[in-house]
Amino acid sequence: MTIGKIIFFEDRNFQGCFHECSSDCADLHTYFTQCQSVRVENGFFMVYEHPNFMGQQYFLRRGNYSDCQRTTGFSNCFRSCRMIPMYNGDYRMRLYEGADMGGQMIELTDDCPNIMDRFHTSDIQSCHVMDGHWLLYEQPNYRGRMYYLGPGEYKKYSEWGGTAPRIGSLQRITI
Repeated sequence: MTIGKIIFFEDRNFQGCFHECSSDCADLHTYFTQCQSVRVENGFFMVYEHPNFMGQQYFLRRGNYSDCQRTTGFSNCFRSCRMIPMYNGDYRMRLYEGADMGGQMIELTDDCPNIMDRFHTSDIQSCHVMDGHWLLYEQPNYRGRMYYLGPGEYKKYSEWGGTAPRIGSLQRITI
């Protein structure tokens, strides 16, 4: 089993002081004051603009991110990170038009580049992730703000970090 590893650098191009993580970290501020570049050596991570996994989210997979401001749009700082467990199995998620898993239900087992075109709605109030790990996007074609959803119930959109019940697309996080 491969363990995730992410390294945060204070300066662009992997320079300056750095901090390594191999698990969730709710407050990175204690390790550095700014983050200009990141290297993901193994695994998948969500990075957040605020401590405690709050605020805008960005998905990072294995690779080098030499200029985070240009790559992610974040000013110069990540304040928390969450390691996404590796998953190799079936994917299944239910989206609901109402809060608390109410209203019309849509079940998905694969990526969907445009929720509106496929299901004639984009207002999603709640969801239940039965299998796998997913990314939701506010706009079609995997654009705009993104949100990570692991297995579990999300009774209202604010529980996944959404500011409005609008989902434009979604995709599975695959190996």
